[in-house]
Amino acid sequence: MTETVRIRLRPMGADIEARRGTPLQDILFAYGVEFPCGGHGRCKGCRVRVLEGSLPVTPAQERMLSPAEREAGWRLSCQCRADGDLTLELAQWEAQILADTSSFAFSPANGFGIAVDIGSTTLVAQLLDLTRGEVLAVRSALNTQARFGADIMSRVAYAMEPGGHAKLVSVLRTQVGKMVSELLEASPVPASPLTDIVLVGNSVMHHLFCALDVSPFSHYPFESGTLAQKDFTARELGWETPGNPRVRFLPCIGGFVGSDILAGIFATGLHESSDPLVLVDLGTNGEIVVGNRDRIICASTAAGPAFEGARIYMGMRAATGAVSAVSVEEGMLVCHVLGNVPPRGICGSGLVDAVASALELGRIKPGGRFVDGAPSLMLCPPVKISQTDIRELQLAKGAIAAGIRLLIREFGISRDDVARVLLAGAFGNYVDTGSARRIGLLPFASDQIHPSGNTALLGAKMALFIPPDRLDTLARSIQHVSLSELEGFQDTYVEEMLFPDPSDLADHSAP
Repeated sequence: MTETVRIRLRPMGADIEARRGTPLQDILFAYGVEFPCGGHGRCKGCRVRVLEGSLPVTPAQERMLSPAEREAGWRLSCQCRADGDLTLELAQWEAQILADTSSFAFSPANGFGIAVDIGSTTLVAQLLDLTRGEVLAVRSALNTQARFGADIMSRVAYAMEPGGHAKLVSVLRTQVGKMVSELLEASPVPASPLTDIVLVGNSVMHHLFCALDVSPFSHYPFESGTLAQKDFTARELGWETPGNPRVRFLPCIGGFVGSDILAGIFATGLHESSDPLVLVDLGTNGEIVVGNRDRIICASTAAGPAFEGARIYMGMRAATGAVSAVSVEEGMLVCHVLGNVPPRGICGSGLVDAVASALELGRIKPGGRFVDGAPSLMLCPPVKISQTDIRELQLAKGAIAAGIRLLIREFGISRDDVARVLLAGAFGNYVDTGSARRIGLLPFASDQIHPSGNTALLGAKMALFIPPDRLDTLARSIQHVSLSELEGFQDTYVEEMLFPDPSDLADHSAP
């Protein structure tokens, strides 16, 4: 028996050689297969269909897959190993990853630098000529840690398992190091002048990259005492980078509010604004900032992974085959599918649109139930949303809306006083703001809401040109608030889970 097996992926045409016995989870993640539950067999996000060869049916698959699905060859790939040659059916997913093309003011410096935005789902890195502020090369990828769990808390749980922490640290450092090498290979400039690499990310990504203990994030009050900037040399990280440049992960602010939000504050100029601004990063862990040049307060709220398609019955990333937008035309639901291919799932922006459209058609009650009592609503066969999907969206949007409402109150203003609401991150820039307002996710007038791109990456690039202590000083000046400790948190959260009445959506705001 040979030590390797061959796996053919259809219809994408990839042929892979792998060591016999390798978990399919380790093989298929790079080809777009999702593992939302971290490979524990608790969802169906990693389904593949066996066309040739065989994969045994485990108890988890008997529980999650219907007899008809099992008979048709469907398997949960997270429960399987490559013990023989296989031909598997899956569709290629090409995810949308938000980079940054913004221009910004800077003072020229010598050499070259790299800025990296380490997200829970995606990574984006850019190589800059520091004399001109010009981006010379860009690399992006899905975060390889995602095969151990789709959301932050899944990573924290995995990190606390035996060997889990070391594994997550290793795969992240290896992936970022590879991206750095690819940027240098893609650039016509010599690698030796590379002097500085700046990293930003949420608090958990900060701790995992820096090999810090993440257990404080597993229990109340979810605070770590090691939020400061961490500095390394490339060699200390195991990277063979010419010139052995400095690598620094910018400081976090508090709780789950990381250096990506600090970079966003700096990039948007919120800390210099005379008017109060709101910065919102919509993701599995939603971060909210309210402030101006006089005072800045921030908080995070566990929105859950619904905005990224996880824990949704037919959820997936914003990638080929995903229903990314839904509208109402002549009383009917009309879907837009990424890649102009047959639909195979729905991403976060599509889910928000679908619920907003169903509300407009009177098919969903303010409390979230389908009007006709049906268990699901068909969008475009075979894609549908279930009653459970709507509840997941309500939990996510309720957490964000409650956080915004409470933080604005804590700042001492009303929503009408907010000059601009800045949406950061991929979901915030792809979601239709009209739909977000219709479901009550963004309780502001339409002219207040401004998608702002990848502010984390922009801020990381700007940090290449400024003294490190400037961002340290800014981070220390920001007040981190625990939403759960604010008066009325639970009542506000429950209220914000409801979908608003259309009469409340006129372009004015209440306190």
